[in-house]
Amino acid sequence: MKHVFPVRVYYEDTDMGGIVYHANYLRYIERARSDWVRQLGNDQNAMRDAGIVWVVRKIEAEYLATAKFDDELVIETEMTAISGARLTMAQLVRRGDTEVFRATVTAVCINAEGKPVRLPAEIRALL
Repeated sequence: MKHVFPVRVYYEDTDMGGIVYHANYLRYIERARSDWVRQLGNDQNAMRDAGIVWVVRKIEAEYLATAKFDDELVIETEMTAISGARLTMAQLVRRGDTEVFRATVTAVCINAEGKPVRLPAEIRALL
């Protein structure tokens, strides 16, 4: 199931050249992932209260084109793999038909001590 999340580029997102600053793409895809798991029914506050949180373990990113002030972007998020301990997602940022940024993100769950834990069964059921 593909999740779609719209983002508009604001002035604060750009560098001196009026182009989206490279690190902001990571912020955009983070917002999209957060919205995706919320829509799936994953209550991250309840997870945290239970002593488990999501963390990003790995990101592979490709910058394909530039985005500029006031562009309307769409972030597509799709799960590509799930195991007992990790979730891998493909994320694509588009401006219309133009692919602007692409990332593969691996997320895991950790406990309050920062140790990796298996994905909770209820999370795997949602995914």
